[in-house]
Amino acid sequence: MPESVCIGSSIRAMPPAIIPAMRAAAFAAVPLGFVLGTAWQLQQSVLWGRSSYLLLFGAAGAALFIALRSQRALRQRGFAVLLAACIGLGFAAVGLRAEAQMQAQLDPILEGVDLQMVGLIAAMPQRSEAGQRFLFVPESVRRDGVLVQVPKRLLLNWYQDNNLFGAPASRALVDPPNPPPPTLHAGERWALTVRLKAPHGNVNPHGFDSELWFWQQGVQATGSVRTRAPDMPARRLESTWQHPVEQARQRVRDAILAAVPDRQAAGMLAALVVGDQAAIERADWDVFRATGVAHLMSISGLHITMFAWLAVAVVGWSWRRSARACGWLPAPTAALVGGIVLAAGYALFSGWGVPAQRTILMLAMVSLLRAAGRRWPWPQVWLSAGAVVLLVDPWALMQAGFWLSFAAVSILFATDIGANNEDVASVPTRFFSKSWGALRRMTASQALITLALAPMTLLLFNQLSLVGLPANLLAIPWITLVVTPLALAGVVLAPLWGIAAFAVQLLSGLLDWLAALPFATLTLASADGWTSAAGLVGGLLMVLRLPWSLRLLGLPLLLPWLLWQQPRPAVGQFELLAADIGQGNAVLVRTSAHGLLFDAGPRYSSDSDAGSRVLAPLMQATGERLDLLIVSHSDTDHSGGAAALLRRQPSMALLSSIAPDHPLRGLGVNGRCEAGRRWDWDGVQFELLHPRAEDYAATWKPNAMSCVLRVSNGQQTALLTGDIERAQEARLVDDSQSAPQLAADWLLLPHHGSKTSSSAAFLDAVRPRFAVVQAGYRNRYGHPAAPVLKRLGERDIEVIDSTHCGAALWRSASPHRMDCERMANPRYWRHRAPALAP
Repeated sequence: MPESVCIGSSIRAMPPAIIPAMRAAAFAAVPLGFVLGTAWQLQQSVLWGRSSYLLLFGAAGAALFIALRSQRALRQRGFAVLLAACIGLGFAAVGLRAEAQMQAQLDPILEGVDLQMVGLIAAMPQRSEAGQRFLFVPESVRRDGVLVQVPKRLLLNWYQDNNLFGAPASRALVDPPNPPPPTLHAGERWALTVRLKAPHGNVNPHGFDSELWFWQQGVQATGSVRTRAPDMPARRLESTWQHPVEQARQRVRDAILAAVPDRQAAGMLAALVVGDQAAIERADWDVFRATGVAHLMSISGLHITMFAWLAVAVVGWSWRRSARACGWLPAPTAALVGGIVLAAGYALFSGWGVPAQRTILMLAMVSLLRAAGRRWPWPQVWLSAGAVVLLVDPWALMQAGFWLSFAAVSILFATDIGANNEDVASVPTRFFSKSWGALRRMTASQALITLALAPMTLLLFNQLSLVGLPANLLAIPWITLVVTPLALAGVVLAPLWGIAAFAVQLLSGLLDWLAALPFATLTLASADGWTSAAGLVGGLLMVLRLPWSLRLLGLPLLLPWLLWQQPRPAVGQFELLAADIGQGNAVLVRTSAHGLLFDAGPRYSSDSDAGSRVLAPLMQATGERLDLLIVSHSDTDHSGGAAALLRRQPSMALLSSIAPDHPLRGLGVNGRCEAGRRWDWDGVQFELLHPRAEDYAATWKPNAMSCVLRVSNGQQTALLTGDIERAQEARLVDDSQSAPQLAADWLLLPHHGSKTSSSAAFLDAVRPRFAVVQAGYRNRYGHPAAPVLKRLGERDIEVIDSTHCGAALWRSASPHRMDCERMANPRYWRHRAPALAP
């Protein structure tokens, strides 16, 4: 371990005069160096080889050893030498772990082929209307009877049927629907036929990095169960004793869902008891985020800390009742050890999530220092705890939760426990001894944390709940002292779950009312790095306990951040952002004062779609208020996210070719796509080329009715085509009015590059510089098709596909340049898909 190397036994060989300074430098340099080394390594776009990391680790260790043996070096440059050595050790240690994990990746030759597996379900499966999702640990894997190697942790889906959400409504599937999947249980051994692929997520500006999440979880392949495989049909082999904690968690979750008829309350109780956050519906999560209480609906640091404090108080009280026990081990030490052990057990039973891990490690680190009789300054304790967390999970440094957790802890340390140098064992006794004092303490702490974390919350999420303080003041004691104890006690006495559900319903009504207030949330566009950093500093200055003369200095730093607006194209120019939304279309068109979205991406499940998961956060981060949404046609990979966007921005107009009875027609101001319709925004001309007005009387399938939009400023042109096919392309080419207008610099390739579209005549008429393909990685339709890629290559048209590019940004002011989000900020954990091959 880097820490053990940094705090070597050679300290004992130092003269007495050197030891105090040496220890002070070591205990400051060790955690700081490791944190800085970890942060440095996480910036790598490509990993080094193992030998390079080993060489750096050896060199840094040798430098540290020499420095510790040299009294003169310690006197003159002790802190700098130790810091540099520990930076190198931290960098190399994380690099070695990453390199080992990289070597265990799925072999690309095994993607998309049938693999026969025997293995164990290693965690509680997650259920949805689409099927079940579960962690699978393969014990043996064969391809055509030959043993092959796959990663040790697979995330598999067993779908309800073949017609998954996001599939085009016009596509008639040949296979009949799958039979309902059986109920899966942790610890079961199954024989399955599976198709795997590398974890590949969407990469968008300011978006969630799902590939980092997969990497952090150690999941290096995802896949789906093939229920109709003739060689090896799925079958349960046996139930085993393995993964007993996960089995117990699943039994408790299923018991909660069966005992509580209210789905909303049951989901919250399951999340609080066993950490099953998937049991909470997306609409409820939206309310929790709007009211700032989302952290309470998972096993967060607050839950673990409160449980640990209560456990310390109970263990300490019980221990003091026995003179023999106190003689063997002092009661404060026994209370600390018992509290941490019991809290770790609760964290383990609740799923051992990352926030729970961080909290247990921090509590253990602080308790260890306190039990050793040390009175370290709180910044040193805080930094040491952070280093221990990163030692276990270095990639946590890239998560917003890590920064919020440690910022909150630093505030509490600086203003409360750490500042007063209290014994941790005495905190629970004092905290719970007087109800009024406990309430006052909780109120003051929550108010302080809410205000102090406001700048960081805005920086990380571009949103702040303005009702968060009153919501948390009510929700924290209610959830922590009423709902959670009742929910946990229900494991022993099931009727208590009904009382806990009633308590949840009371709180939900209040939260719904607060979330509906017009001023419930404040949203800001994501500012650039320097403006954000200045605003963060300014916000902290204004909320810290400083003289008002110093607090007011934060105002000029804060205002540019609060008033920040995303740069927009100049008058007469426009830009297009093809979002990375998987299998579907969604293109944002921006002028100097207007915004248009062409298609809204797919629907992923009944409560999840591209509108809520990708496009709404993107609009929020860029500060974009859409004037118009064009839904090219009714297929769910184009219209799936429209309803979510229209509900968030009800003033937005809607143009589409969808039928009059389609559910979207009841949202927003509606109009039809009709060829010849034109408008001008800020010197940029918009024109619809398809369909014609008379086409609505025909019985064409949805693809044939796709809206086609032309955007031009007279010099550069973009053509957005939906899912038109060869017949519609031919009509556009033959139309005497539209044919001259087809030439474009930027083309949204029709039908995601399907072989039914992108005919030679159409490509010759458009002659684009870039052809953009929005399609999912290894999608089941084979988009973009090889013949289409060949035709594009023959015409020297550059193909920009979302699989390799992520979100693609093109500006009319720089028509020869395409900015790809995957290339703008590369990281080694990002999946690198094989090149497209015509």
